[in-house]
Amino acid sequence: MHLWVDADACPVAIREILFRAAERVRARLTLIANQPLRTPPSPLIDSVQVGAGFDVADDEIVRRVSPGDLVITSDIPLASDVIDKGAAVLTPRGEEQTRENIRARLQMRDFMETLRSSGIHTGGPASMTAADRKRFADALDRYLAH
Repeated sequence: MHLWVDADACPVAIREILFRAAERVRARLTLIANQPLRTPPSPLIDSVQVGAGFDVADDEIVRRVSPGDLVITSDIPLASDVIDKGAAVLTPRGEEQTRENIRARLQMRDFMETLRSSGIHTGGPASMTAADRKRFADALDRYLAH
């Protein structure tokens, strides 16, 4: 199993949880972003910097992911693509994206995009809380225990 992180938008606190978990269970962890990222010195943890551009990091994750891997992302189209390749998806808030719920989330995303493009202010996601970090850590632990 390999852990992949859509790291451009992944909160630092979530990356820290992932670093500790990767070391604890001896799992490979790769952060993919279009900017350089610091990672702790570890043979298990690395980062890949991709070129700038729309969906470049997402495309790299889709290219590299294998069945049984875990991808950390809040990007719904990316989640859909890696689920199609047999990988699991967890958002930085600890929500599982699955075959059963991804279509509804894609539809809601498209609906919200339609609202925004017509000038309706929809707001953004709420700030990350301690409860969100705990929910992520708990969901990650459950996944890694399998």
